[in-house]
Amino acid sequence: MNTAELLQRALNFDFLTKEEGVFLYHNAKTAELAYVANELRKIQVPSGKVTWQIDRNVNTTNVCIANCKFCNFFRRPGHDESYITDIETYKVKIEETFRLGGDQLLLQGGHHPDLGLQFYANLFKELKELYPDLKLHALGPPEIAHVAKLEGISHTEVLRELKANGMDSLPGAGAEILNDRVRRLISKGKCGGQEWLDVMRAAHQLDITTSATMMFGHVETIEERFEHLVWIREVQSEKPEHVKGFLAFIPWPFQDDGTLLKRLRGISNNVSGDEYVRMLALSRIMLPNVINIQASWLTVGKAVAQMCLHAGANDFGSIMIEENVVSAAGAPHRFTANGIQTAITEAGFEPQLRGQQYNYRDLPAQLEEQVITY
Repeated sequence: MNTAELLQRALNFDFLTKEEGVFLYHNAKTAELAYVANELRKIQVPSGKVTWQIDRNVNTTNVCIANCKFCNFFRRPGHDESYITDIETYKVKIEETFRLGGDQLLLQGGHHPDLGLQFYANLFKELKELYPDLKLHALGPPEIAHVAKLEGISHTEVLRELKANGMDSLPGAGAEILNDRVRRLISKGKCGGQEWLDVMRAAHQLDITTSATMMFGHVETIEERFEHLVWIREVQSEKPEHVKGFLAFIPWPFQDDGTLLKRLRGISNNVSGDEYVRMLALSRIMLPNVINIQASWLTVGKAVAQMCLHAGANDFGSIMIEENVVSAAGAPHRFTANGIQTAITEAGFEPQLRGQQYNYRDLPAQLEEQVITY
């Protein structure tokens, strides 16, 4: 293999193999990867704008039986700190989100053994009846798989019912690394990698837009990272022509603070800023059929995320008015609406507020600035 030839093929939007991606990871210079990814970004997102969002991550419950070894957020059933969020709490959080200019909840929880399809369908329906303009970016493939198992029905049946009751889009949560060797080590209680992909296939058949993620820098090999990217690309290539499928891909490094992976196995996050930029650029290169690549400022910070805007990223994610899961493992970074726009401008781009469908939104005339207290 030859680096220059592979990078030229990438510029032609060729699908590089797992082995070719691994070769570039080990042999291409960061500047070369960033250049090619940036050129691809300019073709796929020619506006030159960097999108960002105002939304809130609200947790339906913290009860979970998946026992992921990188999660400090969950509580076992019956734990004194366990909860299921009530409707009055949702009202307070949603109304504050609207005041701060947001239009969406990223609504996720855990694998609660007692919360089935009717619970989520009723919740989504009630929230949409109370707030018709609210967007629900809800659950994730592992939760869909969990509910399907509880009910003894298919992923498609679960998704169809949730869509009918107000689910607007499906986050790419719980992907971690899709290889089952890795999943057995870090998230044995979750669905396997192929089932994660099958949920996304079912969502795309129902014209439910989705995103995809990759949490890396723990027990996976470099080969398994690129296998993950190829599988995402394959599912995207299978979607019906008229649907969007994966709207975005978000890679982020494992956050290790206080996790079982670190305490019991000594696995730490050793992903440097340079490695993150390289992996983000390679995500753009390996996923020519996914238009939006998001830099995870929450986990890597402002400076590295700004570099990613010159290495293939076109999206800066959300200010996340509230976020409890990744933060519980040590992700320390925060942005307000003004702060995220300033960061994008400093990097040489025009900030553009967006919705979940990557539709442009006008900044609200009266935008109350968030006060960061967590």
